[in-house]
Amino acid sequence: MRAGEEKTPIVVAVNRPHDRALIGLALVRPAEIMGAEPYFHELVAGVERVTLPRGHAMLLRVLSSREDESETYRRWAEEGQVGAVLLADLRVDDERLGLVEELGLPAVVIGPPGPARLTSVWTDDDEVMKTTVRQLAAMGHEAMLHVGGPSDLMHSRRRRRAFVEECERLDVRSSCATGDYSRASGVAAIETALDAPGEEERPSVVVFDSDLMALGGLGALQARQIPVPHSVALVSWEDSAICQLADPPLTALAHNARAVGRMVGEAILETIAGAEPRALRTAQARLVERGTTSRVA
Repeated sequence: MRAGEEKTPIVVAVNRPHDRALIGLALVRPAEIMGAEPYFHELVAGVERVTLPRGHAMLLRVLSSREDESETYRRWAEEGQVGAVLLADLRVDDERLGLVEELGLPAVVIGPPGPARLTSVWTDDDEVMKTTVRQLAAMGHEAMLHVGGPSDLMHSRRRRRAFVEECERLDVRSSCATGDYSRASGVAAIETALDAPGEEERPSVVVFDSDLMALGGLGALQARQIPVPHSVALVSWEDSAICQLADPPLTALAHNARAVGRMVGEAILETIAGAEPRALRTAQARLVERGTTSRVA
């Protein structure tokens, strides 16, 4: 059964295990986060919009560890299950870059260009974060908190570094916390910030690296009856239906994951055809202001 035959294309059942037209994507994620995380659902839908008409379906595996991920690539290569793979969530000193080369698997990186000779589709997270900090500072915010993803991920480090650098440049007080993209980690980050000694230490705005974490932060503030955005404002790095349906609706950065997916789809088709590696930059994300941000009086 092909992904295009289901309403939710991220779940793929494959009847022909040796079909070289398949494109593999292995993600290390807790199942409960993957099920609720809209970004990859939209990304895969965009990829398949391009690849399915050319006979290339997606094969997705959601795994619990990096060891399982590496073993999956080895099995795919040994059994000839896939013709190419997508590498997401690039890590510092990512061993997968060497592994796919060793296994002879054509690959496209969804992330910043790196030392490996692989095509990459990337968003300039540095500039997006700096622009966001400038916009928030222009609203009057003088104390900001960034709740990032796992610290071993390259995009988490880049966003955090850009956040701190731009806050320092603007003489804005900054602080950082780490989450795992789950709603619970957003709750924990907000509770830690609220429990810090001295109300003057409380950030006036929090930027979350995912919509689920932002939703958790919003719930934590509401549970303590802290008004949003008048006491604490919130921004989600990713926009989604859950941001728009929250009460109040969450201010978010619109990345257009489906459009990114279409770029990834074109890149993987080029790679399968033997094209030379290149770096493809996505459109700049824009801040969509909703009910969780306002100007500071």
